[in-house]
Amino acid sequence: MFRSSVRLLYITRISSPLLRRSSSRLPLFSSAKPFLSSHRITITSLPIFATGANFSRSEHSMAASSESKSIYDFTVKDAKGNDVDLNIYKGKVLLIVNVASQCGLTNSNYTELAQLYEKYKDQGFEILAFPCNQFGNQEPGSNEEIVQFACTRFKAEYPIFDKVDVNGEKAAPIYKFLKASKGGLFGDGIKWNFAKFLVDKDGNVVDRYAPTTSPLSIEKDLKKLLGVKA
Repeated sequence: MFRSSVRLLYITRISSPLLRRSSSRLPLFSSAKPFLSSHRITITSLPIFATGANFSRSEHSMAASSESKSIYDFTVKDAKGNDVDLNIYKGKVLLIVNVASQCGLTNSNYTELAQLYEKYKDQGFEILAFPCNQFGNQEPGSNEEIVQFACTRFKAEYPIFDKVDVNGEKAAPIYKFLKASKGGLFGDGIKWNFAKFLVDKDGNVVDRYAPTTSPLSIEKDLKKLLGVKA
């Protein structure tokens, strides 16, 4: 009785080619192993199980990469709301930074950014500052207040743009591109104020630095892109 039940179960599950074989020639217990193996292979090969959430992230990154090939593909708003085509920076090395006025990193970063800019602005270097209020609400002011703060207190001569989001669904397109081009150590998202992206003369994102990385510490990388001798 037990042998008959097992044989019946096997026959109802095997594929149609095997049904044509004589049941007397089928192994009784060894047949279960190939069936289970083929069953597992079929399940794991399904895209919905194999990729899951990773598929959406990869698809998003590929879409961002295919739509925009360089920084020059973007137009952003300046602090007064005017459109700025980033194509005007073609041929320059760029350092793109999300800034804030009330952060513990504000004084050191603004001070060193000004020093770096003063030293290399005549050699093809430009800093693009994007205020952001997503981290501890440390950039609550208006664009006018932000520009006045940076220019008066820290003598910022580089352009400061419209306040933007750098993470989330409402993140500025340029930041979606930056993050897709250079992911962070613990994921693509910007972690805090003063994250830095270094862009070469062809508009390619070549490096990314943590908020705690001081501007002067990346001078060596900057000089290489500028072609400045040590």
